[in-house]
Order: sequence, then C-alpha cells, then structure tokens
Amino acid sequence: MSGEHHHPHGHGHDHDHDHAPVDWKEHGVKVIPGDQLDVNTAQTPGMNRAAAINLARVGAQKIWAGTVHIYANAKTGAHHHGALESVIYVLKGKARMRWGNNLEFVAEAGPGDFIFVPPYVPHQEINASSDETLECVLVRSDNEAVVVNLDIEPVEKPEEVLWVDPIHKKPA
Repeated sequence: MSGEHHHPHGHGHDHDHDHAPVDWKEHGVKVIPGDQLDVNTAQTPGMNRAAAINLARVGAQKIWAGTVHIYANAKTGAHHHGALESVIYVLKGKARMRWGNNLEFVAEAGPGDFIFVPPYVPHQEINASSDETLECVLVRSDNEAVVVNLDIEPVEKPEEVLWVDPIHKKPA
C-alpha cells in the first residue's frame, strides 16, 4: 500500500479534497437552549408547542424535535404516521397510548419514560390525567408532517380537548 487509506469497513470519506474545507463552526454541532425554542408555530387552545430541531432552525434534513404541552383530558382520533417513526419522552404527567386494528392495546407512560411509535401503527394518544398538563419531548424521523386518519371507533372518544401538536393538526 503506497500511503493510500483503505476503509474495508465501508465508511468512505464524504468530502471532496478539491473543495474548500467545511466551516465546522457554522455547520457543526448546535446547542439549542431550552429557553430559546421556536414558539413561532401555529398555536392551538389547549396546548403549547415549540420547535427545537427542524429544517428552518438548524438545517435538519431527516428529523424534527421539539416540546409539546398537552392539556388535561386531550386525545387524538385514531391515526398513523405513514413511514415516520416517532419517539415521545414524557417529562411530566401521564400519557396513555392505545394501538392496534381496534385500538385494543393500551399502555401508559410517566415522567422519564420513552414511547416509540413505529411506522403505520394505528394508534391514539391520550393525556391520561384529568387535571395535569402532559409535558413531552417529541422526536420524529422526518420534517414532513404525515398523519393518516383512520376510520376506527376510538375506545376513548376525543370529545373534550383535541390533541394537536406539530404533526396532529386541528381538524378542518
């Protein structure tokens, strides 16, 4: 080997040596302080949401992350998010998830718990508390807001407060 670098484990270099080096100060790691989240998103009575990581703020191409505060008793209708994966981290309160072809499965999560929602899973999100705001961090695998509403009769009807966040829009 005459000084060449070979990478038998498959990770080549993605940069071109003929161009100017990347300005890592500008295009490197970004820290978004919790008190500087972008609340300049459509707000909905019953909840507050704020984007931390998205295309506009940091140039994220493949993920979205932010905080969601959902009022007591809020719930979605039955839906799925297409090919998107979602992760919900519960900061405060109690989240109840229902899923399945008839929303027949149920689990609850509290502070410190993570919830993973795989692609295409029919589900319903519920704030399981009647008097406490549910505070979560939401991360999803794309900036695109995909919601496919399903014609499943919810076990817990969303009639008190609608759950609306960056991916669950207010019904038209």
